[in-house]
Amino acid sequence: MRQENAALAIAQDHGLPDIVARVLAGRGVLSADAPRFLDPTLRELLPDPMTLTDMGAAADRLAKAVSDGESVAIFGDYDVDGAASSAILARFLRHYGIEARIYIPDRIFEGYGPNPDAMRELAATANLIVTVDCGTNSAEAIAAARGAGADVVVLDHHQVGGALPADTLVVNPNREDDLSGQGHLCAAGVVFLALVETVRRLRGRPDLPAPPDLLKLLDILALATVCDVVPLVGVNRAFVVKGLIAMRAMNNPGLAALARSARIGEPLGTFHLSFLLGPRINAGGRIGDAALGARLLATDDEAEAQQIAETLERLNAERQAMELKMVEEAKAEADAELLSGTGPAILVSASDAWHPGLVGLIASRLKDHTRRPVFAVAFNANGVGTGSGRSITGFDLGRLVRSAVESGLLVKGGGHAMAAGITVERARLGELRGYFEEQAASQVFALRDQESLMIDAALSAGGATIDLIDTLERAGPYGAGHAAPLMVLPRHTLADARLVGANHIRAELRSETGDRLAAIAFRAADAELGRFLMDRRGQQIHVAGTLAINHWNGNRTVQLRIVDAAPA
Repeated sequence: MRQENAALAIAQDHGLPDIVARVLAGRGVLSADAPRFLDPTLRELLPDPMTLTDMGAAADRLAKAVSDGESVAIFGDYDVDGAASSAILARFLRHYGIEARIYIPDRIFEGYGPNPDAMRELAATANLIVTVDCGTNSAEAIAAARGAGADVVVLDHHQVGGALPADTLVVNPNREDDLSGQGHLCAAGVVFLALVETVRRLRGRPDLPAPPDLLKLLDILALATVCDVVPLVGVNRAFVVKGLIAMRAMNNPGLAALARSARIGEPLGTFHLSFLLGPRINAGGRIGDAALGARLLATDDEAEAQQIAETLERLNAERQAMELKMVEEAKAEADAELLSGTGPAILVSASDAWHPGLVGLIASRLKDHTRRPVFAVAFNANGVGTGSGRSITGFDLGRLVRSAVESGLLVKGGGHAMAAGITVERARLGELRGYFEEQAASQVFALRDQESLMIDAALSAGGATIDLIDTLERAGPYGAGHAAPLMVLPRHTLADARLVGANHIRAELRSETGDRLAAIAFRAADAELGRFLMDRRGQQIHVAGTLAINHWNGNRTVQLRIVDAAPA
């Protein structure tokens, strides 16, 4: 009743359609906040960068590098957020005539984050090293850089494990002594705020060019915000809303080339960023040259951008083929382990044959398959495993990993609530599994017992119209922390269901009045949902999913992306 009253207030106060009001109320938006939520602006939502610990001194150091024309190196991570953070900073410095060197570590041979050898190499030619999307937990490597004569600034967002690097400026809203309340930012968001503060210090300098228009960097920032799966709340909503507008103008040669390679022939949205552009940028870091993504986003050379995009397209196809085989192996192992009962609360799957660059994808697929937190670990010939974990909503995986590091069970590890990385010795794997079970079982199984789908509305096939989707988009964009509206279509006949692509099920639903609606269940063919759909052809079922517009040959049609189904 409380949400119904809140929805009524939103609809009446702001003249919004009932279904939009219900979506907002269901996500805790109050009537007074609705206008700002529907039209998020940086003017209103951008936090004061100075509320972040160490920000003033970090901006001073960046401004000094610009003023003095210093040599600068950027050490980034090999995922989309790291590539975007590196590119944003590199583009900013290029505006002032500084061609910063971007260094992205090799995922297999160097692993995540700064290492002493790489930092000493950068320090040999750079006065200042800026680590982006990493560095908070790299005290030894940063000490090596400082010992070699370079200053270091850390711009990061990862949870802190252990002591911060000594005598180093660390801007990270997830520091324990940071009271900014901006812990939901991705690393690229932290970099953007640092540049906002740096521009304040450089504005009005007659000896320097006028500051760059930072709003032109929002397309890269939106990509990082969506792909790093940070909550679309606060300023993150403004980053994505305004960034998508900038991205659709295709002014970034790298993003334009990547969209062409991915054959995207429709206006870009969060779906394209998450499932088409992001995986292609990640492909370089997983099985190719880890620096390709950062170079793509940073370049202004259209020919170079097209060449890199084509390389990433090829690597992504190779990655998909490798992933399919590894996921099949992992699922078979998991199914065997779960066959005798509920199985472990946290599944730890390992292999000597897996590519370490793909363990995150394996963990993600296994998490969806088993509905529990999962780690996938690839062991090398020396018995050291590189692992990646993915969590379920409500369970903080990063905290569990930090406690395992402190207990001596991991060589190293860290991450976020929903994702984490680990390095583990084969001899400690059994102990690690036992520790995870001891620490997490009660909470994980309680979360699974409470698991449910929160439905926004019920409708029939005939009510699923383009006008309805356009109306719902007024409450978007949707993503982490602001899920797309979930619709249920009760008692519809499953008129058709067939396998398409590698692992998808295409379906057609028919209402009792004869209206039809196209639907698709992604990556469901070998899952319980896919088997259910294939077995229920011609029968009445209840279906839950999200509505989307399918663009094909210049036409716009409605499609339901199926999330779940049940017998009618």
